[in-house]
Amino acid sequence: MPEKPVAIVTAAGRGIGRASAEELNERGYALALMSPSENSVKLAAELGCIGMSGSVTSQDDVQTLVEKTVAAYGRIDAVLNNTGFEEWSVESPTYAFDPDLDGHLLDIPDEDWHAAFDLFFLNAVHVARAVTEIMQRQGGSAIVNISASCALEPFSAYPMSSSVRTALSAFTKLYSDRYARDNIRMNTLLPGYVDNLEWLPTIPRSIPMGRVGTAREIAKAAAMLLSDDASYISGENIFVDGGLRRGL
Repeated sequence: MPEKPVAIVTAAGRGIGRASAEELNERGYALALMSPSENSVKLAAELGCIGMSGSVTSQDDVQTLVEKTVAAYGRIDAVLNNTGFEEWSVESPTYAFDPDLDGHLLDIPDEDWHAAFDLFFLNAVHVARAVTEIMQRQGGSAIVNISASCALEPFSAYPMSSSVRTALSAFTKLYSDRYARDNIRMNTLLPGYVDNLEWLPTIPRSIPMGRVGTAREIAKAAAMLLSDDASYISGENIFVDGGLRRGL
């Protein structure tokens, strides 16, 4: 069994998930990675850790990942709960309300709303179900959910994320309250525009820092929250968006 801390990273095949796996590896974590594609398996081979194909929308896949992690390493010290993208998003020139984008809101079929609920909300429930008892027995751990800034500042360009990820923010607070005395922390990161996707060249003008963030910047913020440096931070929804958020 490794003496180093152990972390699970989901949707680790690319983007923020991959950057987070690489960041945690550099910080000395033993890793277990999962993504729907084979990319996480390939990355695991590069990093010398566990990798498997699977989806956070499947409780069985999540349970298998957790069991593999405990069998190999004996414990779970951190979970980076990352997911996929908004399929009904549309390009907007600025981070602002645009009535022309609202035309598709009621065109989204029920099955897509249900799929978004599975991907953006139930993913966290699946992970929590699988790891909480383990974390209680070992005396604590930390979970970070990757969400999106529109979860708390709804944006018409991203209707499904704006609606469903709000539930994840509420779940984060409810879970953290329930398990705080078990020394289990849960926080949610809300990234703004990040370079794992392509954006219109006008987007940086809407960001006070004048640029989109990097996936590694999100990964560093997540790694901090997973570490003991954040031992008194729990139940928070933290924006990592270059100052994009307008609310206080």
